[in-house]
Amino acid sequence: MKKKYLLIIAAITISFGFVSYYPIDGYEYTGIKRLYQIRQFQKDSVKYTRIPKGAYKKWSDIKLNLTNKTTDSVEELFTVDKDFDRKIRRITPGGAYSLAIMDMSNPDALRYAEHRENLGYQPGSVGKIAVLLAVFDQLAKLCPDSHAERIAYLKKIKVTSRYWGLGDHHTIPIYDIEEDRLTKRKVVASDEFTLFEWLDHMVSVSNNGAASIMYREAMLMAAFGQDYFFLDAEKAENYFKETPRDSLTNLANTVVNQPLRDLGITENEWRLGGLFTRPPGKYVGRKGGSIGTPKGLMKFLVKLEQGKVIDEASSLEMKRLLYLTDRRIRYAKSPRLDEAAVYFKSGSYYKCDRVKDPNCGSYAGNVFNYMNSVIIVEHDNGVKYIVCLMTNVLNKNSAGAHMYLASKIDDVINETANINKEEIKEEKYIEDKDESSDN
Repeated sequence: MKKKYLLIIAAITISFGFVSYYPIDGYEYTGIKRLYQIRQFQKDSVKYTRIPKGAYKKWSDIKLNLTNKTTDSVEELFTVDKDFDRKIRRITPGGAYSLAIMDMSNPDALRYAEHRENLGYQPGSVGKIAVLLAVFDQLAKLCPDSHAERIAYLKKIKVTSRYWGLGDHHTIPIYDIEEDRLTKRKVVASDEFTLFEWLDHMVSVSNNGAASIMYREAMLMAAFGQDYFFLDAEKAENYFKETPRDSLTNLANTVVNQPLRDLGITENEWRLGGLFTRPPGKYVGRKGGSIGTPKGLMKFLVKLEQGKVIDEASSLEMKRLLYLTDRRIRYAKSPRLDEAAVYFKSGSYYKCDRVKDPNCGSYAGNVFNYMNSVIIVEHDNGVKYIVCLMTNVLNKNSAGAHMYLASKIDDVINETANINKEEIKEEKYIEDKDESSDN
């Protein structure tokens, strides 16, 4: 078995080769087909208005911002800057808002602000980042000595949806390269994509079915170890049918939550209670409920920027997957951010009491109405920062309020950021020189 495993690794690694990279210029690297279409639009100078200028960064533009702070604990980095904190509090609505902000414009002089940062909210789709972490955590265990092997498996292994991906209203983009045709529809049981594409469906369009499928794959990696690489759908389904439900529930809980604990994020700061779709519930139950706090989410993103989420290569790869090259919504839709690179995940969870209000609408719950946004913003002028915003404003879709607050936060940080302008000029000169040499 070991020999067969090594032969497969060699074949995949050789085919991996030296290629151009993503985000948009990353189809060959990832095999994510939707990138191919956007890249062709870019090459052919076809106008594409779905994404703003800041979404066209190249693979080489995606970097980690705090790798010079790897020996610093998050407790040291989360020292509140009183002046910065005061400015942020002035623009933050009261009551149902909680946030944490880290200004990374000058890594040697970080600024941190917070407001009700330890209050727990239902994280909604922001919790999918925990699934992303779980997959990379399991791949690191299976391929401990080679990040290239992990990426090769993400690109080459294909899995079908089956019942795991059903029941979500979010559509996924399906691009046929040969026919040059893009279709957007809900996941069906027969859908088959690579692990990389399912991860992209989970993050870029927040598909719940894709999240449950990748949750499933992380569980299978943990259960089968090296045999996962030779697993077929029938054997995988038999595992879920034959394993006691409580054992599966405990495994599911451990797979997604233990990597968070390993990062020093406590159970009350961020935990994921279960899958994102209902059909798999006949085999895998929920446990402990889901909760997130701005402080817990900020811990994850800061450690990501430090390169300490598993390892530096995995941290960078997860950051690339969070780079938003699809339409921007909620917080990320602020026009102030159009030219900025954004790494983003948003989530919502609401409940309506129709007796109290028959007209209670989507994302405007009157029982609870959680809307959450976590984002890394990187401007070309050197201003870089993280925001973790969580709200529970009843009877109102808070998307516009998130967008408005995003503009105000961006104004405050741009006005007060301590950046090395000479260093930015030098970087811009090198970038312009490189682009002119490419032409």
